[in-house]
Parts: sequence; C-alpha cells; structure tokens
Amino acid sequence: MASKMLRWFGIVVASVLVLVIAIILAGRVVSGRRIAKVHAASASREISIPADSAAVARGEHLVRAVSGCVGCHGEDLSGTVMIDVKPLGRVAAANLTRGKGGIAAGRTDADLARALHRGVRPDGTSLWIMPSEAYVHMSAEDIGAVVAYLRQLPAADHELPANELRYVGRVLLMLGKLPLLSAELTPDAPYPPAIPPDTTAAYGRYLANIGGCTGCHGPSLSGQAAGGGPDMPPSSNITPTGIGSWSQADFVRALREGKRPSGVPINEAMPWKVFGKMTDQELQALWAYLRTVPPKEFTAR
Repeated sequence: MASKMLRWFGIVVASVLVLVIAIILAGRVVSGRRIAKVHAASASREISIPADSAAVARGEHLVRAVSGCVGCHGEDLSGTVMIDVKPLGRVAAANLTRGKGGIAAGRTDADLARALHRGVRPDGTSLWIMPSEAYVHMSAEDIGAVVAYLRQLPAADHELPANELRYVGRVLLMLGKLPLLSAELTPDAPYPPAIPPDTTAAYGRYLANIGGCTGCHGPSLSGQAAGGGPDMPPSSNITPTGIGSWSQADFVRALREGKRPSGVPINEAMPWKVFGKMTDQELQALWAYLRTVPPKEFTAR
C-alpha cells in the first residue's frame, strides 16, 4: 500500500513539474512574440519642433509638472531602474540625455514623437511601461514642445541595465495580467486638436488625460484597487462622489502640500509633488473638470 501511494505521489509530482515547465515554456514563446511584434504607426507623427524659448519652457513644464516624466526618468532625466524583482523582471526608464548611456543622440525627432504618442521604439517594437496611453491625448504642439525641451537637456552619463522579463513576468504577460507593452495599450491615433490653456473644464480634461489620471484612478476616475504591490494603497475616488464636500482650496492644498482637508497626509504613491507644480490656472481647470465628471461609487465603471 505504501509503495503504491509513493508511486502515485511521484506521478502527481512529476505531472505538476511537467505542467509548470510547459507553462513556463509557453510563457517564453508567447511573450517573446508579443515583445518582438512590430506595431503600426500609420498616423502622421511628422511634426515641426519649435526652437523658441517659450516652447522649450512649455515642454519643461509638461515634463516636470504635468506628465510626470521625472517620476520614472529621474530629476535629471538620466533614467532609473524602476523595477527589479528576481522572478518578475527588470524595467529601466531610459536616459533621455545625450550623455553616456543616453538615447537622445540616436533618436530623430520623429522617433521621440512616436515613443511619446504611440509607445514604440524606432524599430516599431513596444516600449515597456511608457505611459503613451496617456500621451496619445497630447496635441502635436505639446509633443513638439516636449521634444524641444528634451533636445536642450544637458548630457548626463548614466548607463542602465537592459530590460529583462523573467519567467514569472513572461507567464503573467502571456495570461494578460501584466500591462507591460505600451504599444498594446495605445491606439494608433492622429494628434488631437490643441486646446488653448485656460481655466475651462475642457482644458482640465486635457490635463487629466495627459497627466495619466485614469491610469491610477481608473477609466471613470472612481478609484481602483492597488496594482503596484502590497504596500500600494488603492487610488481614491475623485469623482464628485469621492471628493464630497472638498472645496477648490482643499483640492489645491492636496496637490500643493499633500494633505487632505482633515490634515491627514496623502500617501506619496500619489505624485502630488509633481502635480503640485502646475500653475494656479491649471489647477483651477483641473478642478473645474473634476466637478463635471459623472458621480460614481468607488471602483464603479
């Protein structure tokens, strides 16, 4: 009896091992194909890059206060290793300067525009964890301003390790549980029309879109469960239901000082230090937009 049980136990263990190996191999094949896929970028992205100081200043403001590029690429935009978890993988945000290890010298203006607006490399393969699904809402004028600013960056020497997707990450990508490939999340769309900066809800919506608010707070801005690990709090409901009795002054204080109306600090997973650099006009427009969003309960779609 004991030998029979041991034999069956061995069969079960061997079967599980074969299944695990098969899943890992399938993950490697399927993820490899998706990573190597060349994505179409048919919409015109040939834009003129301005050289005037006002456009460069606009680009700097977008990079540092609206679109949050410094959150991944670092304050000097020389890149950072964002994720390095042994079974999952490693993702580094590129050095955007002309320094050693930087990509600027090897990219045309059109390459940079496609990276921002479509989430692809010069060869058409997808970038990893590049928020192009937010930047696809950016006008040609603002894309041009961002590229103009990036071209002005001082060289910073910083060589980064290559991106690597390991076995758990490959299986998760195969199963559709890892939103890694930016081009898969970004439509091949033309540039939207420019919206003049103002205090209107329309401009506030533009800022919310290119600032990636829906990426954390969900498509309806009603909040969603954490997706960045056990220490990541759920994102807040910022529809009128969630904001409740907040005033515009409360909203501005939250982004400028990182405090709720009660004085309780806001978790720094919310990049208020970046968005707090928006102008008074921009924060007023963003508030005006949030007041127009349909009220929803937390995580309601």
